Amino acid sequence: MPYEIILAPEAIEDLDELKANVRTEVREGIETHLRHEPERLSRSRIKRLRKLSQPQYRLRIGDVRVFYDVREQNVEVLAIVPKSEAAPWLAKHGKSEEK
Repeated sequence: MPYEIILAPEAIEDLDELKANVRTEVREGIETHLRHEPERLSRSRIKRLRKLSQPQYRLRIGDVRVFYDVREQNVEVLAIVPKSEAAPWLAKHGKSEEK
């Protein structure tokens, strides 16, 4: 059963700020990789983020990083940021796991 992809308002804004060709590539990447197997880890594309409860995953599409959570049959895209802004974004918005 396909997952429903939900873009947070911030992710919609992030997507709108990308150049048209990059925006198309990101949309296609989200559809390809997150619609059916968003938790399928790969060495280069999908990575489970350690020590964070949110976001849970990162998808790499070229020089863009898509941060998202998976809840039941929903994929919640939290942010779409350039690689150069990924670490600062995680430092500001990432939530640590409770011990």
